[in-house]
Amino acid sequence: MNSILREITPLSEKDCFYITDRIKTEFTYPLHCHDEYELNFVENASGIKRIVGDSAEIIGDYDLVLITSKDLEHAWFQNDCPPKQIREITIQFSSDLFINNFLNKNQFKSINRMFEQARKGICFSNKAIMKVYHMLDVLASEQQGFYSVIKFLSILYELSCYCNSEGMYTLSSSSFAKISSHSESRRVQKVQTYIDEHFKHSIRLEDLAHLVGMSPAAFSKFFKLRTGKTLSDYVLVIRIGHTIRLLVDSSMSVSEICYECGFNNISNFNRIFKKKKDCTPSEFRANYPKRKVII
Repeated sequence: MNSILREITPLSEKDCFYITDRIKTEFTYPLHCHDEYELNFVENASGIKRIVGDSAEIIGDYDLVLITSKDLEHAWFQNDCPPKQIREITIQFSSDLFINNFLNKNQFKSINRMFEQARKGICFSNKAIMKVYHMLDVLASEQQGFYSVIKFLSILYELSCYCNSEGMYTLSSSSFAKISSHSESRRVQKVQTYIDEHFKHSIRLEDLAHLVGMSPAAFSKFFKLRTGKTLSDYVLVIRIGHTIRLLVDSSMSVSEICYECGFNNISNFNRIFKKKKDCTPSEFRANYPKRKVII
């Protein structure tokens, strides 16, 4: 398989971040990833198709996305958006801009949590976007380097205050982004690790309940309370994420992928996949942007 295009960004080792503010009529850059974190704002681009991992969405007039994984592919494609004056502000910054001890201070914990969530890509709500809209505009024209850093930190903090169910949502699935799920509960962590290691096989509620020393009924309620998903829904999300990764990265047939990811019936697999992604596995594979060779 060809590797995804890995972008070499213009960010200098001597700079805290690199920012571009441009007016464009179309999106032409291919699906790509890069080592740097990225905050990308798009205005007046209704109809553009945004790809982040296994998430594919048609955006509205405003779009603000934060990505903090060096291997999470992403791109914005023209799709049905007619050529027009589109504004795009892109901020790229190194993952080591903030040393861990710095982020672990109380005043920066919300930013640290946001960065962790953004490993799967975060899309912010319009309310969050409007909160930082003017700040982004000012930052793009700031000439004083020191004050630009202060403004940038302020933007990150304001956005971190919206990292809840109403202010943002994650884009790619954990399994596609190759990120292990993490819970503050040791019992849930134990179950999540078991599911990550055994999703190809049959997973029974009784076995997981026994694993953490609970009755099936009590565990079922406990798991949903802690994760927000039923056990069956959680397992399904993990399997679908791995399914999409194989559809994108391998030449395996849809039937082979079906059984490789823990589904035991091809027709049921196709039905579930279409319900989750609004297309069949074959259609997803055909429509996903083609891989690019590293240049």
